[in-house]
Amino acid sequence: MTGAGGPARRRIVIIGAGIVGCALADELTARGARDVTVLEQGPLHAPGGSTSHAPGLVFRTNASKTLSDFATYTVEKFTALTEDGRPCFDAVGGLELAATEEQWAELHRKAGLAASWGIGGELVDARRCARLWPMLDAAKVLGGFHTPGDGLARALPAARAQTARARTRGARFLERHTVTGIEREADRVTAVVTDRGAFPADVVISAAGFWGPVIGAMAGVSVPLLPLAHQYAKTSVLAGPDGRRPILRFQERDLYFREHGEDSADGRGRIGIGSYAHRPLPVDPAAVPAYDDAPVMPSSLPFTSDDFAPSWEDSRRLLPALREARIEEGFNGVFSFTPDGMPLLGEVPGLRGFWLAEAVWVTHSAGVAKAVAEWLTEGRPATDVHECAVSRFEEAQLSPAYVAERGKQQFAEVYDVIHPLQPLRRPRPLRVSPFHERQRELGAYFLEGAGWERPQWYEANAPLMDGLALPERDAWSARHWSPIAVAEAHATRERVALYDMTPLRRLEVSGPGALDFLQHLTTNQLAKKPGSVTYTLLLDDAGGIRSDLTVARLAADRFQVGVNSGMDLDHLTRHAPDGVRVRDLTPGTCCIGVWGPRARDLVQPLTRIDFGHRAFGYFKARQAFIGEVPVTALRLSYVGELGWELYTSADLGLRLWDTLWAAGQRYGVIAAGRGAFDSLRLEKGYRAWGKDMTTEHDPYEAGLGWAVRRDKGDFVGRAALEGRSADTARRRLVCLTLDDPAAVVLGKEPVFVDGVPAGYVTSAAYGCSVGRTVAYAWLPPRAAVPGTAVHIEYFGEKAAATVATEPLFDPAMERIRR
Repeated sequence: MTGAGGPARRRIVIIGAGIVGCALADELTARGARDVTVLEQGPLHAPGGSTSHAPGLVFRTNASKTLSDFATYTVEKFTALTEDGRPCFDAVGGLELAATEEQWAELHRKAGLAASWGIGGELVDARRCARLWPMLDAAKVLGGFHTPGDGLARALPAARAQTARARTRGARFLERHTVTGIEREADRVTAVVTDRGAFPADVVISAAGFWGPVIGAMAGVSVPLLPLAHQYAKTSVLAGPDGRRPILRFQERDLYFREHGEDSADGRGRIGIGSYAHRPLPVDPAAVPAYDDAPVMPSSLPFTSDDFAPSWEDSRRLLPALREARIEEGFNGVFSFTPDGMPLLGEVPGLRGFWLAEAVWVTHSAGVAKAVAEWLTEGRPATDVHECAVSRFEEAQLSPAYVAERGKQQFAEVYDVIHPLQPLRRPRPLRVSPFHERQRELGAYFLEGAGWERPQWYEANAPLMDGLALPERDAWSARHWSPIAVAEAHATRERVALYDMTPLRRLEVSGPGALDFLQHLTTNQLAKKPGSVTYTLLLDDAGGIRSDLTVARLAADRFQVGVNSGMDLDHLTRHAPDGVRVRDLTPGTCCIGVWGPRARDLVQPLTRIDFGHRAFGYFKARQAFIGEVPVTALRLSYVGELGWELYTSADLGLRLWDTLWAAGQRYGVIAAGRGAFDSLRLEKGYRAWGKDMTTEHDPYEAGLGWAVRRDKGDFVGRAALEGRSADTARRRLVCLTLDDPAAVVLGKEPVFVDGVPAGYVTSAAYGCSVGRTVAYAWLPPRAAVPGTAVHIEYFGEKAAATVATEPLFDPAMERIRR
């Protein structure tokens, strides 16, 4: 929590009375916050931001479980909210159309996502689509995905209803207050300044929508958000629309449709058409006119009919009745886009008390507000929000050029079919390891993560596929995948491979009190001699897994900590006591994983340090020279083989690679990519935080109870774990193997037990040692018993799978500990 005192005593100022700001005030006051002030530059009834023109479409199904959960809560809340006796949500349903085999397959995948997240829906044929939408030319489509619980949010009434509830609990809403500055003392926010006076604050939440970057600049904060204009038009009045048909999406043409049956007393209505098919139209938020100076409202820009013309023709082909209609009105409405398309939530690193609730659409508004309110009043949101945390971005991803380029790509791809591994195209390369040129020479196929270029496999290893009999993959699972990755996994198991581990973030925690600090934040026992390495967990106060760490004690008061993201750096920095320094080592260092049964044969001749098992045991750390290169060597292996992580400074990285590469030729060394790494780590049962487990899971559910040492003293989350164990877990993360060696799943597919959706896949990859796909999934305890038969739905097909005893590979740890 932020600021002095509990939620009732803290002065909270929310900037913006759009749907997010109003929902925040409602959710905060419902949880005991009493001193809540909402400042709005326009009039409260329709302040002129994105909320004022939003079409209100709510489709809950999303590849992100977090966004689906947010949307589900929004539907539940708005259904219960009323204005003048009318609900603020109209469950007309949703219907997504497919006109090509590719899109039809995508709807099968989407139906699987809905089943994974507990959202009701069904695939329907073209005739059923036409019954749901009689204006539709059924000959133009193959079928659709119908979700009866989706529908239309009435954004302005919902905002007003939430405002009224928050006011009854003491919240103030002040219109016509334009924010002109954010006051701060050192690293803490102290007040919001407006053209009508200043408002002292312990917590400031920017919910200003596309004005977020303007507010952020006042606080000296970069808000990675690009406002873009999106076209929306209404037709002339037509016979037929009555406002009860599902909202319609035709993603192959970047179009959506909704009825406006309320536009006339005789039941005749108009069709609203939204288009993402046009060129990106970025908007400078600092140049948007004030409410009283705007021709319509600040977020409503003049309609550019030339941009809309192709979409109008596509609309009339799909809905022939529109040939008798005309476009009667239209506008270009301003919305917010981030570099990865996700919201910006949480307290900003470096400025205590300054929070963001930005880049949030009406679809997710109530869910986001609930999460941020829980975060502020209870210390953590019940829904995992790591995909939305503002601290997820690296510094290089905050540049205006990067934000603009990625924001425009996100707009262009809103309705595209996006593969889960598909990287954005530009700007690349941005961050590269010192080995990048060598990787290119070996024909690396790069994907991207956190700005880093990450080899997925190497074309130079294609000859290793000779003699490997692998089943063919379907077109979807073959994207951004190659059987070369399986060959690289085999070579790692049989010989030795070099893995570029540079993108994995590492911190240095040092100074008097460093041990006590880390002991308090983590679950495992770190009070060991220098030279020890420990796997441990970061929990939140409720016992949820906020990260997993690898902690190497290099000296009495100096630790190297392997973390998952900038969120961990932010968390450790916020909680570090005086005298303890947290420093990010990642940009100036690099790392090579040397793994495989010949790893010691390769490394030992290059150093005078004894790398034998007795002298340099598993989960130990030593300083050494590899050739001329000083390294910190950690004896770890996340692929289940003998080996080391070798760290050095970035300037010596290429020398380290070349030294290992030259010495390894006699042992058949290869460079291996992330595809092989994921395959091997799943065979070994190693979890990936953010995929296999999040704050929504505790250590016992995730199978990591062994990393919790309750006898070491108090630590964050310890009290919440009282009474919990593997026996009390409400669900389990389990290993599955697919029965058919040719079957493939990729992750997020629903798992069926006795024909009913019971869980979902978190990670999956082909296991070279077991000769079939290995998947991890969340299941109820009754189904988490080895030998249990389940089915995984992949593009509408049920693939048989079996719960397996883990780990699948080397359960006795003989290969690692030799």
